[in-house]
Amino acid sequence: MNLRKLPILLAATMIAMLSGCGSIESAAQDDCTSIGWVVGSKGYQDCFKARVYERKLDYSKPPGDKPAPSLL
Repeated sequence: MNLRKLPILLAATMIAMLSGCGSIESAAQDDCTSIGWVVGSKGYQDCFKARVYERKLDYSKPPGDKPAPSLL
């Protein structure tokens, strides 16, 4: 492989990896717009708040969960 192409390949790989990362808010926005809510409407705001709350619950640890030491 040509060494001049390596930095370009590395940069393209990093951009592709980072573009796959989304936030809870962007996922909630996608959910609400995909079912037909218009951004800025009252229904959209209610949907957005509910989806953000649901997603935060999905990604949070269960109550009383204590971190365990690693076995490695």
